[in-house]
Amino acid sequence: MKAEINRRRFRIACLWGVFALVFAVIGARAIYLQVYRGPWLSAKAAVEYEKDLEVQGRRGSIQDAAGREMAVSIDVTSIAAYPARAGRPEAAAVALNHALDVDPVTLRRRLTSNRSFVWIKRQASPRQAEAVRALKLDGIDFIPEHSRFYPHRALAAQVLGFTGIDGRGLEGIEFYYDTWLRGRAGSFTLLKDALGRGFGLNRMATPEYSGHNIVLTIDQTIQYMADKALEEGVARSAATSGMAIVMDPATGGVLALSHYPFFNPNDFAKFDRNLWRNRAVTDPFEPGSTIKIFTAAAAMEFGGCGPDTIFFCENGNYSIGEDTIHDTTPHGWLTLEKVIKHSSNIGAVKVGETIGPEALYRGLRAFGFGEKTDIDCPGETIGSLVPFNRWSRINTGTISYGHGISVSAIQLVTAVSAIANDGVLMRPYIVSAITDAAGRAIERFGPRKARQAVSAATAFEIKRMMLAAVEAGGTGTRAALPGYDVCGKTGTAIKADEYGAYAQGRYLASFVGFAPADHPRVAILVVIDDPGRDHYGGLVAAPVFRTIAHGALSYLNVPPRIGPNQLTASRIKNDNG
Repeated sequence: MKAEINRRRFRIACLWGVFALVFAVIGARAIYLQVYRGPWLSAKAAVEYEKDLEVQGRRGSIQDAAGREMAVSIDVTSIAAYPARAGRPEAAAVALNHALDVDPVTLRRRLTSNRSFVWIKRQASPRQAEAVRALKLDGIDFIPEHSRFYPHRALAAQVLGFTGIDGRGLEGIEFYYDTWLRGRAGSFTLLKDALGRGFGLNRMATPEYSGHNIVLTIDQTIQYMADKALEEGVARSAATSGMAIVMDPATGGVLALSHYPFFNPNDFAKFDRNLWRNRAVTDPFEPGSTIKIFTAAAAMEFGGCGPDTIFFCENGNYSIGEDTIHDTTPHGWLTLEKVIKHSSNIGAVKVGETIGPEALYRGLRAFGFGEKTDIDCPGETIGSLVPFNRWSRINTGTISYGHGISVSAIQLVTAVSAIANDGVLMRPYIVSAITDAAGRAIERFGPRKARQAVSAATAFEIKRMMLAAVEAGGTGTRAALPGYDVCGKTGTAIKADEYGAYAQGRYLASFVGFAPADHPRVAILVVIDDPGRDHYGGLVAAPVFRTIAHGALSYLNVPPRIGPNQLTASRIKNDNG
């Protein structure tokens, strides 16, 4: 009996020894894994149960000169999926197709992907997000993001531009100032349970990711006036398109920049790509008779002419070799002032021949033609102004009245602003400041003088000529504004076809000027492309100028003149100040 008891005790001791050994091995393994292999195991677990996603911080806003928002970022929901958890992908694809209007084949391919995470619909509408939530599908998640929104839709759309789905600027100011506007990248960790189900977003505790704000020189009210007047003008003349720019001539700040037809940057993909770009900056065109004021300025500044210098205008027809220059109305002898008032092509040709190609070229270059203005917009053209030593006699003649030279709309209105600004050429700009999220200025931009294009005395005489062009007998009478002295110049250019030849019957009608004449507050350019009815700038573009000028001057509280013409000799300054 005692021997049996001893055997039992031995067996029990052996069992305890085995158990002790097993527990010792398990303990040693646990210590090894936890202490020595802990970091490696954590990394493996993270791969299986954590998903790092990168998101962009909120993009800065774009504001007008008064701080009113023209482009903002709003919170939206994007819909994602974890294919490994998606139950019945075929049925889920059909259900999501009805809720999101996404191609079911695409949805099926994404839901059966080998990837752990796929996007189903970026930046879904609130209605779409709620519709998907109501489906209660397995493997579907809702990720917060930001979407760009333009509250005024088409207002200044070509200036603002737009962003892509990833929040990067693709056109306009959105593109040019993208590095300032774009929020910094941040990331968050998506946690999944053992069954692969996401159970929360563990956002990193990070500093502010928002981008900076852009403050424009554009004023929403003046922009709206320009848009409306331009739209009506294009419709009235049965034209294909139009542009209008309003500038402060003393600073070069752009107060409005309008294009018609409009497009909505909130839905830019539905519009023709040709409507996206800022054509006032990117597209060159032949200016026609608007260039004559600069021909006159060159004649006075570099060619020894005066307002009363006379030129014989050949009674309406003037031959240069095999080419013949025509005037709409025949003229005999005209002073330089009358050449501008009546917009005589032959008179302008005679001016160019009198002063010679070098003086004409110097005058045009002084006003910035043939070079970029350096406006803060993408894609600026330099236009075309061939060096004078390559001009033939007919080249000199045609350039004198605005053919054989191309300019951008921003170049032309900037050059006219120099006439308004006592001959001082300013560099145009469209952004006045960059601010942080609290509204504190980080960068400020203001007026920048390019050069003295012509003397104040020459600028004053050109003002007088432009004033006469809007008075009775001039070509720009439809730009006249009761209570204000308006300086202006009409332009009518024949358009070139796709092969570079002039297309008879197709025109570009324009009017450029400023008001009030004595203390100019606004310089305005209107360009009407391919009008189907009257094609002269004085008939087509001048009324649009008048409408914009009247609205802008009223809005800026510029009082009408009292008494006779206020443009007097007291405005002439000497070159030293």
